[in-house]
Amino acid sequence: MHSKRSTALTLAVLLGGACLTTAAASATSANATSADTAPAAVVQRAGALPPGYQLVTLPNANVPNFQRRTLYCPGSKRVLGGGAEARGNDAILVGSFPTDDGRGWIGIGRQNAYRDVGISVFAICAD
Repeated sequence: MHSKRSTALTLAVLLGGACLTTAAASATSANATSADTAPAAVVQRAGALPPGYQLVTLPNANVPNFQRRTLYCPGSKRVLGGGAEARGNDAILVGSFPTDDGRGWIGIGRQNAYRDVGISVFAICAD
């Protein structure tokens, strides 16, 4: 199930700009003529995947509360975006952010009534 969620996250991160562009194009399309083809071209280019695109996942594992789980992109790839998920009763995702060197993603979480929490991490990588 988290595979669908991570795919949605990937599309949201990569196409976030395209969604805004599409919304802006839709808002102005009522005033556009048939000769105005630029908004459609912009949307098509925004949907293209970057060279070497790869979605990398660090499957769920229980770790002590507030312990970082770090996922690195393979080889020389760099992270374009990512996310994390905290799993468990009353689990809270405390942090989800890129590594300082831009090669991976970090996830941190906690559970109120337990000493550990399940954390999954996802990274969108490219050349």
